[in-house]
Amino acid sequence: MSALTNQRFVLASRPVGAPTAENFRLEEVAIPTLGNNDVLIENHHLSIDPYMRGRMSDAKSYAEPVAIDGLMVGATVGKVLESNHADYQAGDWVLAYKGWETHSVVDGDTLLKLNPDLAPVSYALGILGMPGFTAYMGLLDIGQPKEGDTLVVAAATGPVGATVAQIGKLKGCRVVAIAGGEEKCQYAREHLSVDACIDHKADNFAEQLADACPQGIDVYFENVGGKVFD
Repeated sequence: MSALTNQRFVLASRPVGAPTAENFRLEEVAIPTLGNNDVLIENHHLSIDPYMRGRMSDAKSYAEPVAIDGLMVGATVGKVLESNHADYQAGDWVLAYKGWETHSVVDGDTLLKLNPDLAPVSYALGILGMPGFTAYMGLLDIGQPKEGDTLVVAAATGPVGATVAQIGKLKGCRVVAIAGGEEKCQYAREHLSVDACIDHKADNFAEQLADACPQGIDVYFENVGGKVFD
């Protein structure tokens, strides 16, 4: 494995507003020698998530910011190339939390082994990963919807919101989706089978929401904050 090199994106500067390419730098670095319990992974899938914008900022938050010149954080699915950990062998598929890089050396105790016979391994970053878990626990454990309830879902076409909407339909709820733009609303109606979808960009958004929820709202799943939440 000594001939391999690692390509990675680091944070070159803190963005103001939306990030641009200039805020990142692509580097090629040597892969470090594996220590006890370490595993070398070749990353095949990377999830780009909204929380990453917060990690680019040095404002006080729930998590430490990414340091300037530091590796951009992120969840990846990859294949084990080399292992000093008893639970992993070359060829295993794993979920890791390291970052934007082609290869990762991580402590095997922090990995989750994936079974490609159960589902495509990339699902560990979506419906069978953090977004799916957020939707499942947020709606069923906290929201606790009942059959016949009106469930309103913000950002309903994102990975979390789309899952919430579909679980809500399975639980017998009237699901009112909120999304940005007619294209997303059409997707929600046709593919997520919601009962109604409202474009939050519409001038009469509040009136449309009231019309779509004549009996009020029983459960509201918030994904974004801001004017829709207000």
